[in-house]
Amino acid sequence: MTGIQARFKIDWAKFKLDVDLHLPNQGITAIFGHSGSGKTTLLRCIAGLERSQTGHLTVSGEIWQSEQHWRPTHKRGLGYVFQEASLFAHLTVMGNLLYGRQRISGHEKISLEQAVELLGIAHLLDRKPEKLSGGERSRVSIARALAANPSILLLDEPLAALDYPRKQEIIPYLERLHGELHIPVLYVSHAADEVARLADHLVVMDNGRALSSGPLTEMLTRPDLPIRLGQDAGAVFEAIVAEIDDTWHMARVEFTGGSLWVGNQRLSIGSKIRVQVLAKDVSLATALPSKTSIQNILQGQVGSIANDEHPSLALVRVQIGNTMLLSRITKKALASLNVTIHQKIWVQIKSVALMEG
Repeated sequence: MTGIQARFKIDWAKFKLDVDLHLPNQGITAIFGHSGSGKTTLLRCIAGLERSQTGHLTVSGEIWQSEQHWRPTHKRGLGYVFQEASLFAHLTVMGNLLYGRQRISGHEKISLEQAVELLGIAHLLDRKPEKLSGGERSRVSIARALAANPSILLLDEPLAALDYPRKQEIIPYLERLHGELHIPVLYVSHAADEVARLADHLVVMDNGRALSSGPLTEMLTRPDLPIRLGQDAGAVFEAIVAEIDDTWHMARVEFTGGSLWVGNQRLSIGSKIRVQVLAKDVSLATALPSKTSIQNILQGQVGSIANDEHPSLALVRVQIGNTMLLSRITKKALASLNVTIHQKIWVQIKSVALMEG
């Protein structure tokens, strides 16, 4: 099936939007950028809440907007969750879910039971919104959007109004959307840590334009894009737990390119995890290191070399199998090693983190 093809152009007095995107038909696509970059405007165009002067939108092969056709918002088969959870105060949680259910038409993609289970709200069904925490209200809002049987789920910074503990409460439920939903999810955020944990595909917005669009694992390791995981650049990729070493409380995880040892955090063999390796924790060597305390040593190929934020530093992108890593080293070290593009290189990974789940 085809994905989402979105082409919009808006020319307002103080803002312009000009995007042409082809997005996947499944998984979570993060729309990432600073405030005012056009993230929410793009989402509203997809929802039909903003009408661009020229535009074309197809979702799973269905035309929602073209020069000859305009499908109104209420017929677009979408679920939209805003920053603030806007639940009906006079209805219980179940009443809110059933309200969304009234708009169902066509083949049922998501059952009411599945929406309740995905967001973990079965114990909340008889409560009124005033009796819910901020995180619970957010989860109910997402469940209500899913209960409407959407062809696409739009999430506009759903965690922005929550404090850190409430965000950590809801993120594991959002992570479940990866494997259990068979519809595309567009997730607007300006928080790189959220994007790294949740996204499969990434669109980077700036000044009304999409700077780039592609798989998360590729986009995070592009030195030319302004993305930092907290205060640092780095790579995020999927891995499978292949071995547990109870003696040393470690686990070996495999990815497309090799394997890494990580601290065992109650992992089980065969489970899929998301791994984070920061550029500051990757060093380079032109020969296989020996007699070192570093346990994770892999061979790769230099893909690109770019300037880092400080003039003394460089970011080296290394390809290991189909996986990309970033290494931050000094330009003095780069020169002494005589590192060149396409060169075979050894990477030493001093620290590997598992994305919290």
